[in-house]
Amino acid sequence: MKYDPVKKSLGRFIRNSSFLRKVFYLSLDLLLLRAWHVRKVLGKTESYLDGEASVLDAGSGFGQYAWRMSRRNKGWKITGIDIDPEHVSDCNSFFSRSGLSERVSFRSADLTELDEDSCYDLILTVDVMEHIRDDNIVFGNFFRSMKPGGIIIISTPSDRGGSDVRCEGDESFVGEHVRNGYGIDEITAKLENSGFRDIRALYTYGTPGNISWKISMKYPVILLNFSRLFFIILPFYYLIILPFAFLLNALDVTLIHKTGTGLIVTARKLTD
Repeated sequence: MKYDPVKKSLGRFIRNSSFLRKVFYLSLDLLLLRAWHVRKVLGKTESYLDGEASVLDAGSGFGQYAWRMSRRNKGWKITGIDIDPEHVSDCNSFFSRSGLSERVSFRSADLTELDEDSCYDLILTVDVMEHIRDDNIVFGNFFRSMKPGGIIIISTPSDRGGSDVRCEGDESFVGEHVRNGYGIDEITAKLENSGFRDIRALYTYGTPGNISWKISMKYPVILLNFSRLFFIILPFYYLIILPFAFLLNALDVTLIHKTGTGLIVTARKLTD
């Protein structure tokens, strides 16, 4: 299953309307369970950063996380990097119209070629690392680009059913993924080898989260890959399932999971 064609169709639909883009951001905040977990971790992380933190949104996509961070933290300077120039152009246009271009900007780049030194207090990367084959290079680039004391937040599928792969021979639900997910030991070791310390990894998408993902994301994407005409009925579908998805997401964020199909990882670049 391919996500990119659906994402591009959505991007074109909201491109020229700031109102539609804000509604879209709100919808993602409510529907996407990973957004719930990221918000929770960001809320805890904000207290460690000063009011003028420099932030990298690595793999910024539609810009929804940059939007949220910029609204909550008026002094943060946020840089979004994405490999898709269409996403970058749309985000720069929207944030300029919103009067935020002085402290939020986007550029097109490959994270395997990120070459910056001690620039960022916080790096956020959400559902990106599973798309990158040379992940050790990217983790190293992240470490080098962070200021001492900086924090990284990573959201990614786990190897416990992430990408809807549960048995040997299963194919990833997301065709663009180069790996189905990380094990906690694996991603911890890779971050340690890159220099990160104080690494904490927790499972997300437990039983309630998996149900929510299926009804709010998996089934709609299957329908949209079948025909774009399903865009017409999606608003009515979501009016029905939104209360159930909302409850399931709240449960998943509240509970501690012994296993899950997602991971939320934090790590630090300790001061010398």
